[in-house]
Amino acid sequence: MEKYSKEDRPRKHPYLSGNFAPVQQVLPLTPCSYIGNIPQELAGGEYVRNGGNPVTNEALGRDAHWFDGDGMLSGVSFRRCGEKGAMQPEFVNQYILTDVYLSSKTSSFLKTPILPSIATLVNPMSSLITIILRIFRTIILVILSHLPGSQQAIKKISVANTSILYHDGRALATCESGPPMRIALPGLESIGWFNGETNQGEARQYSGSGFGGGSGLLAFMKEWTTAHPRVDPKTFELILYHSTFFPPYVNYSIVASNYDPSQKKIQPHNHLVNAPVPGVTSAKMMHDFGVSSTHTIIMDLPLSLDPLNLAKNKPVVAYDPTSRSRFGVFPRYRPQDVRWFETNPCCIFHTANSWNSVDPSATPTLRGMEIVNMLACRLTSASLVFSAGDLAAPIPTESIPAYQREDEQCRLYYYQFCLSQFEELYVDSGKENLIAHQWALSAIPFEFPSLRDDCSMSAAKYIYGCSVSDTSFGAALGRAVKINSLVKIDAETLIEQGIRDSPTQITGCVDSRSMAEVLASDDPHDPIKVFKMPAGWYAQETRFVRRADGVDEDDGWILSYVFDESQLLEDGECRAGAKSELWIIDAKNMTDVVARVHLPQRVPYGLHGNWFSENEIQQQRPVERTRSMPKETGKEYRSQNWRLWMVTRKAVERWLE
Repeated sequence: MEKYSKEDRPRKHPYLSGNFAPVQQVLPLTPCSYIGNIPQELAGGEYVRNGGNPVTNEALGRDAHWFDGDGMLSGVSFRRCGEKGAMQPEFVNQYILTDVYLSSKTSSFLKTPILPSIATLVNPMSSLITIILRIFRTIILVILSHLPGSQQAIKKISVANTSILYHDGRALATCESGPPMRIALPGLESIGWFNGETNQGEARQYSGSGFGGGSGLLAFMKEWTTAHPRVDPKTFELILYHSTFFPPYVNYSIVASNYDPSQKKIQPHNHLVNAPVPGVTSAKMMHDFGVSSTHTIIMDLPLSLDPLNLAKNKPVVAYDPTSRSRFGVFPRYRPQDVRWFETNPCCIFHTANSWNSVDPSATPTLRGMEIVNMLACRLTSASLVFSAGDLAAPIPTESIPAYQREDEQCRLYYYQFCLSQFEELYVDSGKENLIAHQWALSAIPFEFPSLRDDCSMSAAKYIYGCSVSDTSFGAALGRAVKINSLVKIDAETLIEQGIRDSPTQITGCVDSRSMAEVLASDDPHDPIKVFKMPAGWYAQETRFVRRADGVDEDDGWILSYVFDESQLLEDGECRAGAKSELWIIDAKNMTDVVARVHLPQRVPYGLHGNWFSENEIQQQRPVERTRSMPKETGKEYRSQNWRLWMVTRKAVERWLE
């Protein structure tokens, strides 16, 4: 694989140009015009999407990755106004004021981000000395941030750029490299870090130690929280895990809902914090997991994220296609009882839903055998990790067993894990830890899954997602993936069909039609419906908002930011004044755009978002203070020793720029 230097890179980085390029303007709640009819169910609520938006972006030839970048939230609030039923959509975008962002903004010499790019860590051509120097640079900058002359100390390295969710009176922005950051709705102000017990910026603090459980390096890493925590729609518990570089490698937490918004009081509560999950033997890149109403599924896949790889002459992030994928299934409150299920190697960055059922074919002897089901977007390789950094995926150096070889694909997969209450009988029958079914629902590319929130952790009928109509996700990623198709899959129907007439395990799929064949279908009962974007328009992840008087699960709308690429210049960059829109699409027929909100600026193609209801916004916990840009005191500038130190400090910063 040929490695280009910063000076002679033959083309622009696809994830730093066009509508992937960051925006630097932030706007307060700003009224927007719109066409169509905005559903009344949106009144008082807000749609918010998270994504990386590098604040330090001068060195365009640097290593960069789609997953890098400071977190920026972009939202549309539907403010009630005037006569009954009237509303005014308002756009707002704000950087998330993490320690890293604030330190970057107050360091005038930085031209590249403080943290090393994921692209550097995954690049097989990155030398050991290059990676060490990048990490060493970060360590020095973090140390400098704690010394005199700094306006912001870096205590947590998260950029909070991946997702956002709501739990127990708090909107939380997430990223794997730290705890969640609380955000105020609808203005998107940053409040402070949430550690499972205490939230900075809130008036009332608690004595618990939270996710870290103490001080030191291990406690620092125990705060690293999955970017995709799950909230149980019935118990309102927040379920999450923490992936670290040291044994046991995965810890697990459950945060109870204890805030009474009517009384504005905190109720007694019991949390499960940092319980070890046994069975993981090395550090892994874990982005998501599965949670049903009774069980949790941890995914131990052959994608490592381990500094010790450097000693083995491998990148810090490495994929092993000769290894196996393992799924650890355990009762929600008993991670020590994990059972591991093994299958072919794969990558899964997003699960769509998990739920429980009972085996209808169980014999009287095995009556009561429980099944845990999971839908996930399964990739047959780690090409996304490399392509999103403008890198070619490395060619495996070891021979892949024939039974593990698969074509490049990213599809919505169904997994069925069998759990018996009579385990000794299952061991005797040779069926211990059985994956009874594992196949794709459809052959079309499918990623960024979502569903109706109140149907999660149960057997939801519909899963919504993103696709491409003219290629595969793998091919699309090579030129920066752009979503031109929004998909609704009737998972219930396709799963029933697959169990009745099972496809080939692992490699098979229930519906083998291509995207072109699905688009050509005029069957009103087709289990796959696609909203195809107009030519030149591209969408982002969708979120579902239900109709108040709806009867069916899909009675409602999906929301997505969209961008018309006719606004690009000949060199592929966005013209000044380029703007995005928020489209509200009928989820029932997946055809009608019921309203289009015209935004005052563009929203870069980003990651994950959420819909926050009027009730959730009104029931947020009280805030004592929000984060803000630090202010210089200036009182020490008269000292000669101070001036000498500042000269030295600035020299070091210039050297590290």
